[in-house]
Amino acid sequence: MTNEKSFKTRVRTRMEKTGESYTTARRHLINKATEPATEPSPAPSPAPAAAQTERIADDLIRARTGRGWAEWFALLDAAAGTERTHTQIARHLVTEHDVPGWWSQTITVGYEQARGLRAPGQQRDGGFSAAASRTVAVPAARLYEAFADETARAGWLPDIEVRVRTTTAPRSFRADWAGGPTRIVVGFDAVGESKARVSVLHEKLTGAEQAAELKAYWRERLAALKALLESNGDNR
Repeated sequence: MTNEKSFKTRVRTRMEKTGESYTTARRHLINKATEPATEPSPAPSPAPAAAQTERIADDLIRARTGRGWAEWFALLDAAAGTERTHTQIARHLVTEHDVPGWWSQTITVGYEQARGLRAPGQQRDGGFSAAASRTVAVPAARLYEAFADETARAGWLPDIEVRVRTTTAPRSFRADWAGGPTRIVVGFDAVGESKARVSVLHEKLTGAEQAAELKAYWRERLAALKALLESNGDNR
């Protein structure tokens, strides 16, 4: 009985540190206990939720959605999130918690990664994607124009065929990439009157290697976009 009580205490301690559900924390501790013995080493501090998603900082998630990562994870655990599909989780966030569509997708992906339902860059259907984001000192409408206007886009994203699918100014931009089958989904979020954040999700990739390559590519291209717009003093 004493050992069982001690184990439950360790599970709850892990839950508090990592934001995991009871079942997930228990599974990790059991797996660790069955691993071959090795020389003791200091346990690494659990990665914060924002680092696991490699996307949005906790304070920005809280500012835009009213809750931080740990709070969203706890709510989704209570709603049996690990048993739901990606679409069901995102719909739950929209309908039950009034989370806007772009942010519902961001929270859903972060939750799935934190709960081991997908690896970073991997979709729930087994496919892969790459994500990158950048804050630029221009209004959201100007960032949107840099993607949606063909001439403006060529200034920082040259020699790439982009076939536009849908756009919603100044909030989102979707397009097929280089003739397909991959595609990009871009969101724009105002951060004050003269600053905005652009987030790119490149979907339908063939594997982890392509995902890593395109993640690096988008980081470089968004840095180029930021330098171009800010050097022009274009904050209209």
